[in-house]
Amino acid sequence: MSTAIPAKRITDIGPPHYEQFLHPVIKRNYGKWQYHEKVAPGVLCHVAQSGERIYTVRAGSPRLLSIQTLRNFADLADRYCEGYLRFTSRHNVEFLLARQENIEPLKNDLHALGFPVGGTNNSISNVVHTQGWVHCHSAATDASGVVKAVMDALYDRFTHEDLPGKVRIAMACCLNMCGAVHCSDIAILGVHRTPPQIKHDNLSKVCEVPTLISSCPTGAIRSATVNGNASVEVVEEQCMFCGNCYTVCPAMPLNNPETDGLSIWVGGKVSNARSQPMFTKLAIPFIPNNPPRWPEAVEAVVKIIDVYSKGARKYERVGEWIERIGWPRFFQLTGFEFTRYHIDDFKHAGLSYARSAHIRY
Repeated sequence: MSTAIPAKRITDIGPPHYEQFLHPVIKRNYGKWQYHEKVAPGVLCHVAQSGERIYTVRAGSPRLLSIQTLRNFADLADRYCEGYLRFTSRHNVEFLLARQENIEPLKNDLHALGFPVGGTNNSISNVVHTQGWVHCHSAATDASGVVKAVMDALYDRFTHEDLPGKVRIAMACCLNMCGAVHCSDIAILGVHRTPPQIKHDNLSKVCEVPTLISSCPTGAIRSATVNGNASVEVVEEQCMFCGNCYTVCPAMPLNNPETDGLSIWVGGKVSNARSQPMFTKLAIPFIPNNPPRWPEAVEAVVKIIDVYSKGARKYERVGEWIERIGWPRFFQLTGFEFTRYHIDDFKHAGLSYARSAHIRY
């Protein structure tokens, strides 16, 4: 009896192989692409060495999608793309078409459903963001609401390619940063400003004290005895309000509707073009939560985009533009107030990180 293992086994362990989900044109020309063309905002054409072409139509999505929305996307993919679509890391939905004549009908149907087409080349792509108040237990602000308000104000920047370079916006609801706020051109970051409130009566019943103490990255949590029960105390001067303790111990709630809010960061990127990857730096230390439209946060982001679009050179990213004109000039142009919170006393660590993919000798 043969004991040979078949080359491809059907198993329910782990994810299925990505190859079975590739469009036939992509599968036939995998790794053999020659160049790509800009057809229109939100529409790209990739040309293979064989001469075959695949068209991509990109539309923005709200990330948190209803079942009906997913069914609408699936219906459009079946109608125009032989069922092939994909989602990008920034929550765009991309339809993969083999026939160019299907592009305009697909765009018309997407617009009829309320989904804008764009986000390619020198434009703003969709915002990568975290859970916010919808799901997350430690969020200092909302995600979906802030992103909706920001992108409503920047709609034309998504559907038109009229910026000096591409702009990537990220949103994270607390400084655990589930979003890409450290490496995006503009970042909106939720911030807590008060230490956790300790529920001493419940702590020993629902939390492991040693695990709780070790969860603090700054060593601000110390063991203590309160009312005869094992508990902890927080050294406020060392607390950076990250919420790690609440993640492992529900008796350490951090959320505070009076003091929680937003901060704005600028200048990050992943690209190695022209300069190595860059980390974001603080632009506005605090903006209060003002739902449902967060006008102060929207105004700040729009201001940065407007000033950048007028002053940056072609293909220059936000961080590269700021480094060229200088940070004092950035604050002058935007009108943002420079405060003591902008004084970076940890900058040399960032300069020592191996951020670049370039080979060093």
